[in-house]
Parts: sequence; C-alpha cells; structure tokens
Amino acid sequence: MRKNLILILFLFSIFTASAQHKKSDTLRLTLNKAATDTDRFNALHDLGNFYFTSLPDSALILDQQSYLIAKKNNWEKAQSHQLNNIASDYNELGDYANSILYYQKSLMLGEQAGDSLQVVNANGNIGAAYASKQDYQKALPYLLLTQKLLNDYSKKHQLKGQYKTLEAINLGNIGEAYLNLQKLDSAQYYLVLAYKSALSVDFKATFGFIKNGLGKIEDLKGNPRGALLYFKEAIAADKLVNNAQDLSVANLNIAKHYFKRKQTDSAIFYAQNALDVATKGNFKPDILNAAKELYTYYDELNNLPLALKYFKLSTAVKDSLFSQDKVKQLLSLDFAEKERQQEIQAAEEKAQNSLRIYVLSGGLGVLLLLALILWRNSRQKQKANSVLAQTLSDLKSTQTQLIQSEKMASLGELTAGIAHEIQNPLNFVNNFSEVNNDLLAELKEEAAKGNLAEINAIANDLIENEKKINHHGKRADAIVKGMLQHSQSGTGTKEPTNINALADECMRLAYHGLRAKDKTFNAELIARYDESLPKVNVIPQDIGRVMLNLFNNAFYAVNQKSKTSGEDYKPTIEVTTFAPPLGGCGVKIKDNGIGIPDAIKDKIMQPFFHHKTHRRRNWIGFEPNL
Repeated sequence: MRKNLILILFLFSIFTASAQHKKSDTLRLTLNKAATDTDRFNALHDLGNFYFTSLPDSALILDQQSYLIAKKNNWEKAQSHQLNNIASDYNELGDYANSILYYQKSLMLGEQAGDSLQVVNANGNIGAAYASKQDYQKALPYLLLTQKLLNDYSKKHQLKGQYKTLEAINLGNIGEAYLNLQKLDSAQYYLVLAYKSALSVDFKATFGFIKNGLGKIEDLKGNPRGALLYFKEAIAADKLVNNAQDLSVANLNIAKHYFKRKQTDSAIFYAQNALDVATKGNFKPDILNAAKELYTYYDELNNLPLALKYFKLSTAVKDSLFSQDKVKQLLSLDFAEKERQQEIQAAEEKAQNSLRIYVLSGGLGVLLLLALILWRNSRQKQKANSVLAQTLSDLKSTQTQLIQSEKMASLGELTAGIAHEIQNPLNFVNNFSEVNNDLLAELKEEAAKGNLAEINAIANDLIENEKKINHHGKRADAIVKGMLQHSQSGTGTKEPTNINALADECMRLAYHGLRAKDKTFNAELIARYDESLPKVNVIPQDIGRVMLNLFNNAFYAVNQKSKTSGEDYKPTIEVTTFAPPLGGCGVKIKDNGIGIPDAIKDKIMQPFFHHKTHRRRNWIGFEPNL
C-alpha cells in the first residue's frame, strides 16, 4: 500500500488524471506525444504514479521532472503536490532523511499557497515517514493531527469521496502505529475504521495493508488460524492491484507464522518470495527484513553458507539505510522542525499575552472601583468588623483542625505513593538486568564466532546498561534514605503510650492507604481492645512503624485473595490487644488472606527476608510499664 497520502483531485483545472491504471506503453506513448508543458506534466505525473509501487527509483526520476515543469511555470500548488510525491518515492526507497525533508518542503509550500488539503496531506505523510523509520512515537502525533484536519476539512468542503480515500490511508497508518506500540485494542479499532472507509469508496489499494495489520493483531492475540487467513487475503488483495511492497510484507508475515510453528520449509518459501518481490522493486526496508528472516531460518537449519549469504545481505542493506550520515541528517531535520514549531508557538503566545494585558487592565480598573466602595463601607461598619475578626479567628482555629485531620487521612495515600516511587527504579534495575543476561548470551555466541566488532558493540551495551542499573539503584536508595530521615523526626525517647489508640490509628492508616490505590477495595475491620491495659513505656514512632507494616501485610493478603475468590469471600482484618501472663501487653493481628507457603515459613524470621505473601498472624510483645 502507498502508506503516504496521495491527493486524488488535481490542484488546477488544467491538470487531469485518469481514473484507472494505464499500461506502461500507453503512458509512455502519451508522454512522447505531449506538446505543451501541461500535457507533459500530466503524462509524467501519471507515469510516476504507475511506477510508484513497483519501481520507486523510476518514479522518483519522473516526479522530479514533473516538479521542474511546475516550478518553471510557477504552479505553486502543483509544486507542493509533486514535492509530496518525490518525498513518497524517497520513503519507498528507504531514504527517510530525504523523505522527511521533502515532506516538510511540501508542507511549507502548501501553507504559503493556502492549500488546506495539501497541508493535511503533508502532515499525514510526515507521520507515515516516521512510521516507515519505525519511530512510531514521533509518527503518532502527526497522524492524529492529520485525522483531526481531515475531519474539519471534510465538514467545510464536503469532498466525500476524496476525503474517504485520504481517511482510509491515514486511519490505516494510525492503526499500524498503535500496533507497533503494542496497543492492540486501539490498533484494531483504527484498522477496522480504515477498512470501512476504504470499502465505502472501493479503494482496493489499502485492502492488503489493512488485512496485514489485522492478521498481526490476531497472531498476537493467540489466534493463528485467523492470522493466517488475514495474511492470505492480504496477498490476494495486493496482487489484484499490483502492490509489490505490501505483497512482500504479506509473504514475510506468513513466513514468520510458519517458522513460529516449526514449519521451516514453508517459512523459507514465503520469506524467499518476500525477498524476491522486495528486490525487484528495490524496497530496501523490506529487503532487510526478508534477509534477516532467511538468515535466522538457515542458521536454525545449520546451513552456514546460506545463513552467511543472507547475513551479509542484511548487513549491507542495514548500513545503507541507517548510516551515520543519514542519522545526523534526520536529527538536523528534527531540530529544524522543532524550531519552526517554536516560532509558531511564540507568535501565538505573543498574541495571547497582548490579550491578557487588555483583560488585566480592565480587571484592575474594576478592582480599584470595588476597593473604593469597600473602603467607604468599612468606615461605617467598624463595630461589625470587630465581630467579624473574632469569627475569623474561630474559623482559622477550625481550619487548623481540619487541615490536621486531612493530613492524617492522606498519610495512607502518601505511603502508597512512596511505594510506587521506589518500585519504578527497581523495575528499571530488574529490566536492565534481564537485558544484560540476554546480551551476555549473545556475547558468548559472538566470542565463539570470533566476531570482535560485534563483541565490542555488545560490551558497550553492557557498560551502558550497568550505568543505568547503578543510576536507578542509587535513586531507590535515595528515596529510602529520605523517608527514613522523615520518619525519624521524633525524640527517640520512650514515653507512656496508649497501645489501643496506636493500634487503631495504624490499622486505619493502612486501610486508607490501600483504598487510595484501589477505590473498589473493602474489608471488615474487627477491633477487640482490652480497655484495662495500662499505658506502655515505648517509642511510639518505632512501634507505630512495626504495626503499620503488619497491617499493610494483612491488607495486602486479603486484597490478593479477593481477586481470585468468589463473591462469598469477605476480606476481614482483626486486631486484639491483651495482657500476657508475664506482664506488659500484646497485640495480635489476624487476617483471612492468602497465607504463607509452607516452603518459606522457616525463613520469615531471617534478617532482610521478604516475600509477597505476608504473615497471617503477627505478634508484638512490649516490656511491662515499670
């Protein structure tokens, strides 16, 4: 499929295009007979479109010639349109730097000419170019903006048929971006919309691309039969419209499908088909993908000569696509585009600031008038002000109490947030550690092959990953140290403490902390306090942290069980205080949660041991009040 948007309607009345595909010889005959610049422009344009999906290098030459004719005659809209086609040709050839450059030129020329439809076209194509470069994070904002512009434009101009064609392409590109970002539901939603839009105007050129995407979604969802059906439908659709690039992609998808199921012969057959079609059309990204797959298949079969052949081919194509010069050129283009956006934003902000100044000036005038009125009234209400001052004092006292209550109620939510902050760097440490395991395995393989260049590259990746692990480890350490310093703000001295009140406070803090993360969680809280207990001489902050951890364990256990149990299960937390026979007091915390596996029960008293399934019954003993 031509993933880049194509203006179906010519931009001048003198430019007419055929509604059907013409054969090469007929188009060339028309070009040879062209007597005027208008006729020659039309013939070159039609021939460029004819060769686009099969021979993009030939299409590039033809589109460049037609652009020069438009420039010579100062046809601004035609120039913008042909720059768009030149950019699409570069995109098909895998030259993403030049592709994005010419799309940006087309966008600027379309804006200068006031051509709204070409602005839509260029934005969509910049997004498609980034998608071809597999930079889907950058592609998606352009594609979503294009969809909004398409909707606005179609409402204003009522170009229903043409709008649907552009919409089908752009919706398909949005679906592809979401698919590669692993957002399958969004991808399926947009691909289905794209198919409906294309079907409404019988735009067959998009059918193969859309079915390829739907097949990938079915494969990722674990439906291999549905996936294979979509891939085969894609091949049929691509052959019908002679879409060589998408035909290569569909064959490669089937090859991957068979290889995943250990049917290597079938996988090789379809991968070779994909490579042949891509090579014939000089579609470098597809040549790279097919060669990499064939290298993998032959390596699996221990066929070293053929594996080496396709490895060399993939390496050569990769170097031509992603050389350092092209990367630098892309970075330069990104910077230039950001500067252009910043200039636009600065102009908008300047206009908004001027408006704010006028509004503020008017507001100040109103405020001054109100101040004068209030000042006159205040002289007549001094006695009333005395009463109001006392009322204000009372309100401030009440406000202080309310703020303290709010602080206590939000402590549980704060605890949940701290845990989330610590989990983030730990996730990074775990993820990069797993990546390093894979890299070390690759390092051993490359060492066995004696491939020093690849060994150095992998070693550099390992060094960078270790730096990231160290960075995130220090980040987690800093979070923990900061919270410890915060929690040790007490005097550190023992004082008579009401254990019943402390236990009740900790239980409710833990409960509200979990509720802050999961609003649907509920549990029955049972408190059996021995009211005859004397105050105990302890450090309240230390004992409070212990009890808070135990309650957090208990709430975690019942919450986990509630996710797998039926409706009859009722989460219950029970706290009991009592006087042990030897004096002092004791606290027992009990829950009906998931419990602790027998295999680790002997380890729970070991220093620093931790397990996600927490203790079901916990005891705390305090010294007698001497």
